[in-house]
Amino acid sequence: MLENYISERLKKKDILLMTHIVMGYPNFDDSMAIVEQMVEAGVDLMELQIPFSEPMADGPVILGANQKALDRGARVERCFEFAEEAAARFDIPFLFMTYYNILFKYGVEKFAARMARIGIKGAIVPDLPPEEGKDYLAAMEREGLAPIHIFSPTTTDRRMAFLSSQTRGFVYCMARKGVTGKETSFSSDLGDYLARCRKMTELPLAVGFGVKDRSDVEFLKGKADIAVVGSQTIRLVDEEGIMAAGRFIKKLM
Repeated sequence: MLENYISERLKKKDILLMTHIVMGYPNFDDSMAIVEQMVEAGVDLMELQIPFSEPMADGPVILGANQKALDRGARVERCFEFAEEAAARFDIPFLFMTYYNILFKYGVEKFAARMARIGIKGAIVPDLPPEEGKDYLAAMEREGLAPIHIFSPTTTDRRMAFLSSQTRGFVYCMARKGVTGKETSFSSDLGDYLARCRKMTELPLAVGFGVKDRSDVEFLKGKADIAVVGSQTIRLVDEEGIMAAGRFIKKLM
């Protein structure tokens, strides 16, 4: 189980690192090279995003990567093939991140079954609230997969408790309102919010939306269990090429 893996890793590290790629960006060969660099640099988990034309939770950096991947021919079937290869080659948990339309068109039960078959451990579907995702949650439960739900600073305590009850593996805590890739203030307000998150769930806490350097990761130690890095890696790949990914991850550890 994903939660057991996280618990065991936390016996050896103060905080884990989860990274994020958009499959097919810049292309599938480069995507796999980036995965390899990140694993070699020591990441603990990784989100593999299936590109979607309207990624509502993502800011301009990841939005642009989604669109370019789609323009270059990235499709769901090819993403499954890529994910299967990554899960077979590298000994860390991989999760899917995508939007509900992808699952709906593919078939929710079929999607979950294939995830399990190829070794994917869970999924983050930010536009699917648990109340509207009963078929999805049931399929994930049958397959032993982790549905990851999201807390935000505006989520009430009551809502956090409900979301936690529908989540497996870990809870994803947005460091602020809005979309990915914008500036986040790593301050006492964030610390207070994460303390509230901690009270509302026994699951590990992953924090994303704005983690971009080692000082951010250091700030999260003792407050969260997993630091999530997404937009900054893609931004560096855009500016410096794919070899920048591994160098960047090493500086965070």
